Amino acid sequence: MALDTAEATDQLLGESDIPPVHEVNAPGTSPFLLTSDHYGRVLPRALGDLGLPESELVRHIAWDIGIAGVAERLARMLDAHLIAQRYSRLVIDCNRPPAAVSSIPVISEATAIPGNEAISEREREARRREIFEPYHHRIDAAIGRRLHEARPTVVVSLHSFTPVYAGVARPWHIGALYNRDTVLPRLLLKHLRAESDLVVGDNEPYAVSDLTDYTIPVHGEARGLVNTGIEIRQDLIADQSGQQQWAERLARIFAEIEVELKAELLV
Repeated sequence: MALDTAEATDQLLGESDIPPVHEVNAPGTSPFLLTSDHYGRVLPRALGDLGLPESELVRHIAWDIGIAGVAERLARMLDAHLIAQRYSRLVIDCNRPPAAVSSIPVISEATAIPGNEAISEREREARRREIFEPYHHRIDAAIGRRLHEARPTVVVSLHSFTPVYAGVARPWHIGALYNRDTVLPRLLLKHLRAESDLVVGDNEPYAVSDLTDYTIPVHGEARGLVNTGIEIRQDLIADQSGQQQWAERLARIFAEIEVELKAELLV
């Protein structure tokens, strides 16, 4: 009986909690596999509000504002498979190595996260086991199946960034992010820079690294797949109109890139 009680205590998600993984268009025929690590801002019921007011839980510290709407639309426009993560990055950041300090942040930007302070290793493990691992296992399984079926696979990790960080304004509308593999970022940057109304970031406002990122290093680079990260400024996609416009723009650009990748025998 004591074992049963301990196991129950270790459980994070209950019957009333939603599954961590959200998918759109799993049968999609596109070579592009879309991921969204910070798609949602749901909190497990067991964690309450993490000690934060609602005004903090709707900010960028909790999720990538606007990216859900872009990702869903883009998946349908491209006929691509989207795998997204529903829980807030404040519970566990699914684009951070689990050993990283920022995996379960005690402070995000200038905001303290009381519900993450002094949590036990068992509590950390529950978050990894029930949120982080199911998400990444699903991406891994989807890639494995595609490769088994000899289907071309290009990983595109979708994110959004805040217009101002730590008091500094960011001029970019969109950025292409990468580390070792520059094939897709090179093509993406070329097409984005051809859009006369855009300020385009080359590994801005962030750069991908093994220490600060997980999805691209593990699912893209380690698998030897063509990949890129995309960051869109949040004020541009805060409403449905902006999300639709950016999805249409990216769908057009990726359709052109697909032709180029095929010409280079990369898909």
